[in-house]
Amino acid sequence: MGIVKLAIGDAAITFLWVFGASCLGAGTSVIASYLGVQGAMTLLITISLLFLLVFLFSFLGEAMGGATWNPTALAAAFALGVGKDTLISLSIRFPAQAAGAVGGALAIMELMPASHKHMLGGPSLKVDLHKGAIAEGVLTFVISVMVFLIIMKGPKSSFWKSWLISLTTIILVLAGSGYTGPSMNPANAFGWAYVNNRHNTWEQLYVYWITPFIGSILAAWTLRLISPPSSSKKEKKA
Repeated sequence: MGIVKLAIGDAAITFLWVFGASCLGAGTSVIASYLGVQGAMTLLITISLLFLLVFLFSFLGEAMGGATWNPTALAAAFALGVGKDTLISLSIRFPAQAAGAVGGALAIMELMPASHKHMLGGPSLKVDLHKGAIAEGVLTFVISVMVFLIIMKGPKSSFWKSWLISLTTIILVLAGSGYTGPSMNPANAFGWAYVNNRHNTWEQLYVYWITPFIGSILAAWTLRLISPPSSSKKEKKA
């Protein structure tokens, strides 16, 4: 029953994440227009809004018993040996996240004002298939490494952790904007692919699911090499 409850939490928080993250463009536009700023200041507004989302959702995920909105985060944690997930629990949580993302994308499409609806649409492939797959895999590898390093080795303050994660995310989004969007989140990509009737294509599976999972798992293995599991538990048992 515990895994069902967690899967429901995953679906709910992914719904909210896709809905909230999809408002970043419109939110930035409204605030920048109100303040009369442009250029680098609009980027700062976007980073600040993303920070608020990450900060809020970090607490929300903990309050919901460890619910999360990104399948690659679960895959990386499993490969790293962090958490209590099994292959069975992951096989239940991944579809729940995808379903939540579909709901979030459909909801924001209905509720977003027409004046800003053109800012919606989710990630899309802008290069050839293999180049896009490599880009999405590499970007997911980098963000997985950075997020885990920030969480495990970074500042103790949740405020600064959220700020660093937000800044890293924006940098990678800008770096990958000319390739795949990017997504770095298979559930988010699936939600928008479903809305655009592209969810059952090889492009969606290869670029936005297979290579991100490979990237996140390689990130976990890399972290295990850089910082191998502590032997303190073995010493305590001895």
